[in-house]
Amino acid sequence: MIPADQLSEILGPSGPIARMHPNYEFRSGQIRMAQAVADAIGTRYHLCVEAGTGTGKTLAYLLPCIHSSGRVIISTGTKNLQDQIFFKDVPFLEEALDRKISACYLKGRSNYLCLKKLAGIDEGGWLFSRQDPEYLRSIRAWSRVTETGDRAELKDLPEDLLLWHFLEASRETCTGQKCPDFDACFVTRVRQRALESDIVIVNHHLFFADLALRQGDFGAVLPDYSAVVFDEAHELENVATQYFGTMVSSYRLDEFARDCSRTLDDLGSPSDFIREQVARLLASAGEFFGAFRGREGRYPLRELGSDLEMRRGPQSGTVPADPYRRLRTHLTTVGSALEGMPVQSDAVDSLQRRCQELHDELVAILESASTEHVYWYDVRGKGVFLWASPIRVSSILADRLFGEVNTVVLTSATLSTGGTFDFIRSRLGLRECRELIVDSHFDFKEQAVFYVPMDIPEPREEGWAACACDEIERILEASRGCAFVLFTSISQMETIYGVLRSRLPYPLFMQGEGSKSGLLEKFRSTPHAVLFATSSFWQGVDVQGEQLSCVIIDKLPFSVPSDPLVAARIRHLNESGSNAFYEYQIPEAIILLKQGLGRLIRNRADRGILALLDKRIATRSYGKYFLRSLPPAPVTRNIADLRNFLHRDPSS
Repeated sequence: MIPADQLSEILGPSGPIARMHPNYEFRSGQIRMAQAVADAIGTRYHLCVEAGTGTGKTLAYLLPCIHSSGRVIISTGTKNLQDQIFFKDVPFLEEALDRKISACYLKGRSNYLCLKKLAGIDEGGWLFSRQDPEYLRSIRAWSRVTETGDRAELKDLPEDLLLWHFLEASRETCTGQKCPDFDACFVTRVRQRALESDIVIVNHHLFFADLALRQGDFGAVLPDYSAVVFDEAHELENVATQYFGTMVSSYRLDEFARDCSRTLDDLGSPSDFIREQVARLLASAGEFFGAFRGREGRYPLRELGSDLEMRRGPQSGTVPADPYRRLRTHLTTVGSALEGMPVQSDAVDSLQRRCQELHDELVAILESASTEHVYWYDVRGKGVFLWASPIRVSSILADRLFGEVNTVVLTSATLSTGGTFDFIRSRLGLRECRELIVDSHFDFKEQAVFYVPMDIPEPREEGWAACACDEIERILEASRGCAFVLFTSISQMETIYGVLRSRLPYPLFMQGEGSKSGLLEKFRSTPHAVLFATSSFWQGVDVQGEQLSCVIIDKLPFSVPSDPLVAARIRHLNESGSNAFYEYQIPEAIILLKQGLGRLIRNRADRGILALLDKRIATRSYGKYFLRSLPPAPVTRNIADLRNFLHRDPSS
């Protein structure tokens, strides 16, 4: 492992980083973090590091990683950060250090094209919009020249293109080494590059999808590793919960039925019985999932009794068990029919496996009553998703991650609450580790002001929305636009945007009007723009300079207590003798609030307004926990202070 004095030299004011970086700023905290990461990897222990905004944490962990004697996985919270590390930071270090870095970049399987699916797609019956023939021609032409098969290369492809769902290299439809395109497969090739690399850059979703599947089959993608660095580690609990749970969706059933029909056509199977059973399966799936459809959202699934009477959904009334019985029966029948087909193939074997998985996972969700899981469903657009999620992932991660990997480094600008890592460690099952808090490189006392209006109702009180609109208008007048207005719910965002769009003299954008990257580009290039957005813009977004001079947050970002997963976590903590509000809801909200406020100050020249339209931070006893964890910007209740702050000479 690289010695501490060498790290200090590389990152010091006369080192190669300083010589190469046009905007270099010496940061002693960056060196402290780099030395701590190097020591953790070299001596094999776990480490938590909160690196305040401006620390330069990416280079601080990259330098020790490239000097590690074993393979290191770097896992990020977003694909954008993946891009930054692989396409910007790694090449920068290669040039600065004059050495080649053995690194590769992996995404989830759904990002890669499946050559077998592309060759077999029916251009007549498998298209979903008028533009699909043109998209398909573009994809075919691209497939002949691409080195990666990564759909991100298709810049003109809509993000929500349904056609891609039937071309992606999903695990469910993969036959592994039995596939005739296995050697040419983009997933095979990218995994081979990973096997040959010392640093593998992934995102949290891919990491935990792989961790949940690490059984040595073709479902796993990542090679073995001795250390992991999690950037934006505050997101890990929710991502891990997703991948250690069980999910069956209406899309999976529909795709399975269609793949059965295609395979029968490809094999020229004359069996009317199998075709009839597949048609019945598709009909019963439509009936079953149709019973859950209604307004979108996440709702609890009630336990089924032993007689399978019903589940009750809050917006769809009673859901009878008969459609479920028929669906389960038809899955069993189709599985037996596939097994008994006179003509067998790899495709038929794959369908048998998928059929059994769907049956078993449906039973696990709808007929289990484990106290360790919460059972719920999610309605999104035309899709219905049924879930069995672990209430706690701490014991799972303690065994399968922290107990198996030599070194795990957790880092984020928002990892501690109240100056400790107790919350994140308890939620993730990290029993033993070393800890480091590196304060922000920025001077929040001079660069920011924190505004909390007091003559406003609390968010749940009548009249809050109208007062919030007035406050937002006054704040934006002081900042002359140049703001993010961030909300804890889509409905609140749409309501307030609808009121203010005719009152504000600035260019307004709202989340949902375009892709995230497209909206950010418009915001950056439009003078005095205001962006109304929700949680996806609370983190991983970087807008420097005067273009973002104000961040307004509607209220303290407590999780919705009626959300099935949140409710189950609260209930579990309270039943075990803990106080869920103080031990879970407040710490989680503190981290989210720190993330939202962290959008504002991105370099030492930035200055701006932090505004929270929720006076509970000043009036409720728990408000002190938030204030203790936030950047040390001066707090004001006077709107005039905002105009004075932004328009005064910072050098005076």
